[in-house]
Amino acid sequence: MLDHSRGRNADADDDEVEPFGGLVRYERHVPLHQVSYYLCGELQAPQYYTELFYTLRSAAETDLIYLHINSPGGDFNTGLQIINNMLASDAHVVTVLEARAYSMAAFIFLTGDELIVHDNCQLMFHTYSSSFAGKGSEQLAEVHALGSWFEKVTTRLCTPFLSTTDINHILQGSDLWMDSDEIRRRLARIKPARTKATPRKPAVRKSKTPA
Repeated sequence: MLDHSRGRNADADDDEVEPFGGLVRYERHVPLHQVSYYLCGELQAPQYYTELFYTLRSAAETDLIYLHINSPGGDFNTGLQIINNMLASDAHVVTVLEARAYSMAAFIFLTGDELIVHDNCQLMFHTYSSSFAGKGSEQLAEVHALGSWFEKVTTRLCTPFLSTTDINHILQGSDLWMDSDEIRRRLARIKPARTKATPRKPAVRKSKTPA
């Protein structure tokens, strides 16, 4: 007969339910490769950074790359190539602010997957500087193209760390300075979660105050 209270054939043997034995752990060991680079002094021509480019491009997901920064900035094209390779890298890239990061170096700092800020450091943002040659019409066209390009780059790399008002002030020629306390305050407002395929928002880990 059918036992409606149990929703099964009452004449059938009761199924034995094995006791829950707990979670089973599956473990995989992968090598962790850690590399450190020190971006110290002015950013030079891009050919001096090909090893860094290759390391970033060829890194695996389990690799950890530290970029220690103490730089006044420098070659804008070199900085962009470093940033584009950081964004394309499968590695977890940690940028460490160890003293100052001005101009292009500040952009590189903000591009890290994880941002570490030591005490007594500074960031500084300002607009680009350049020299022009050629006919007047050519110079005007170049100024317009560079201005539009710089605005897009700054907005893409520095938002939301910099506000729209901040970026407008920079584009109008103002220098924006901030110390470690202000950097940490701004980073604390930003959600840490991000992926390589979406616009990246920096996470922050505070360094310990030296004894």
